[in-house]
Amino acid sequence: MAKQDFYEVLGVSRTATEAEIKKAYRRMAMKYHPDRNADDADTEEKFKEAKEAYEILSDPQKRAAYDQFGHAGVDQSAGGGRGGAGGFSDIFGDVFNDIFGGSGGGRQGGGYRGADLRYHLELSLEDAVSGTTVQIRIPVRVECKTCDGSGAKKGTQPVTCTTCGGHGQVRMQQGFFSVQQPCPHCRGTGKMIASPCSDCHGEGQIQEHKTLSVKVPAGVDTGDRIRLSGEGEPGQGGAGPGDLYVEVQVKKHDVFTRDDNNLFCEVPISFVTASLGGEMEVPTLSSKATLKVPEGTQTGQQFRLRGKGVTSVRGGATGDLLCRVVVETPVKLSKKQKELLQEFEQTLEGSHSKHSPKHSSWLDAVKEFFE
Repeated sequence: MAKQDFYEVLGVSRTATEAEIKKAYRRMAMKYHPDRNADDADTEEKFKEAKEAYEILSDPQKRAAYDQFGHAGVDQSAGGGRGGAGGFSDIFGDVFNDIFGGSGGGRQGGGYRGADLRYHLELSLEDAVSGTTVQIRIPVRVECKTCDGSGAKKGTQPVTCTTCGGHGQVRMQQGFFSVQQPCPHCRGTGKMIASPCSDCHGEGQIQEHKTLSVKVPAGVDTGDRIRLSGEGEPGQGGAGPGDLYVEVQVKKHDVFTRDDNNLFCEVPISFVTASLGGEMEVPTLSSKATLKVPEGTQTGQQFRLRGKGVTSVRGGATGDLLCRVVVETPVKLSKKQKELLQEFEQTLEGSHSKHSPKHSSWLDAVKEFFE
């Protein structure tokens, strides 16, 4: 099935700014996040579509490729990758590198820039709002110390590739076009290894793990990315390393829900407090606040505590805390309590329109319906 246009997925125009794309994605992520739509495969698929669309359109280089070539310009499955034959990425790879600067494995000065890496970081709402520093452990490829990165067995050296003659590039005929692409045998290095190193098996790199300290700024939200420059995979042939992108995912909170810079929470109140009014303490992310409940409060009424929300990582005014009250019906009443409620009900006879206006108007509507 053909993929939907990324701009249509996020509901933005093709001229949308980076901020508009970001805002649209955050709205979609909040609406379709799996934590909010348990056991709903459709919303989970929409969340994945929105995430993929944002990853492409939020990256200037990927967006430019998408605008010019559509899904084929950003779909890695459309080509054979580096060193493959006949794929989209191979045929247009050099063109993309000239235009976009060789990002994400592009060729630089005779070698290949290291690939960018991504790390999925889950944060509590408290840490996302206040900021924190976390330690992450990631797999990395480092230069093999046994062969000093050459890939050749100790005491031997790589030899010139017989396919490309050491140029690292071969010409390929595609109909009327003659295009140049990385040599499929030496993967663009211009060298072949007759006796591979026993530790790295000719790769010149081995996989290890390293621990990084990530400073998470205050106010981040789901979908935000933190770039750690140079912490991606190492480059080849003298090219620089890629970057590591730490993608933030804020975990579901037991009390609060975040929407942009505002926080929402549901506050249960007693029948007596709702009827007579009063004050009660409600939590905020940093401390407590006093909520004043007016007399005659109904379920669903929402109260705003200004400045008790979130300050975005991009700055601006701090959001608010919005408390939606829910009047809780008493349960497991004693005989005495039931008698008191019945006595109270009797005092309301003949005056329901005064004390329960919604109920009275509903009865009038029902009566009119049946008549």
